[in-house]
Amino acid sequence: MKVADSSLYAHVNGQLQALSTALGRSHDHGAGRLVADLLGTDGDRPTTSAPPWPSDVSDDHSPVEFSVALDHGRAPTIRILGEALAEQPGLGANMHAARRLLEDWSRRYEVSLSRYHQVADLFLSAPPVSQFALWFSLVFKYATDPSIKVYFDPNCRGRAEAAGLVAEAMDRLNLGAAYPSLHAHAMRPGGTDEAEDRYTFFALDLHDGPRARIKVYVSHFNATADDAVRAASAVPGVDAAAVAEFCALAAGDTTLFDGRPLVSSYTFVEGDADRPSGYSLYVPIRSYVADDVEARERVMTLARRYGHDTELIDRAIEAVARRDLADGVGLLAHVSLRLGDEQPGLTVYLSSEAYRVMPPRSRTDNGPQPLALQY
Repeated sequence: MKVADSSLYAHVNGQLQALSTALGRSHDHGAGRLVADLLGTDGDRPTTSAPPWPSDVSDDHSPVEFSVALDHGRAPTIRILGEALAEQPGLGANMHAARRLLEDWSRRYEVSLSRYHQVADLFLSAPPVSQFALWFSLVFKYATDPSIKVYFDPNCRGRAEAAGLVAEAMDRLNLGAAYPSLHAHAMRPGGTDEAEDRYTFFALDLHDGPRARIKVYVSHFNATADDAVRAASAVPGVDAAAVAEFCALAAGDTTLFDGRPLVSSYTFVEGDADRPSGYSLYVPIRSYVADDVEARERVMTLARRYGHDTELIDRAIEAVARRDLADGVGLLAHVSLRLGDEQPGLTVYLSSEAYRVMPPRSRTDNGPQPLALQY
């Protein structure tokens, strides 16, 4: 169980070290320092106090979320999605804190900011009107140094500006020819306030290797599996049946995702000038289960279906959990399926729950849930 007077850093780093051990890592390759950098002065705060900023990274406003990415023939990858907070948090102050942190990391690590600088002014020229300006993903692959990814918010100037910012960013990165097709598939025609699609992240890997990714994320509110199939068809070769099946296995009896939205992400790497080469679908499983016992059952079904190690997933859950799975909902936050040239990859997302555990819901309650994270 969590120690009552634990600091945020002690809580998060303890989970990371336990997760690393559970997945067979004997050395953290500087992971602890990266986590300390990310949390900054917020890391010294006790988790018994209220979160200083309503971070949308997780439902309880913890500024971090873990994930474990499973790929056939490779060791699992541990990732941390996080938000850097200023000592006195605010939209503008957090943006400046994130930019300073990135500049510091670029001096200390093998981080390439070339593509970042090509688009940063689009998203970071002023304090955002949305919930965040810049998030980070810390990526810990087996026996290698960590890598870093950044997420921009296309809604930073308001939702009406999001599509234009994405189009301009893609054009600057020599992907302009891909935007019309991506937009046509990701956005349902005639969308309304009740059924709409939104650009919600624009992400970059901060290295110059040939597999460095540019990713565009779209959230599909009030969507069905058919809407996800339509969105996935922007990527040549994606199996429509696999997309529909993943929705069904992850969401059980749910046919309309009227809680938190489904999310599509489109991956571009070197050579993808006119179309994406990869697609992932994210199901916010916590909105469509009663508790984490049910969420675990769904994740295990998915792991067996796609040939991934269920025991490894159980070890990962146990490493991060500080409670019984029946006592809350949201530890297993969402699950994603990666499709493209290789066999399907599965990623399981685990909430830190540093500040609060969301109570379980009735198993008969299938109504909409609050949208804490707007993806």
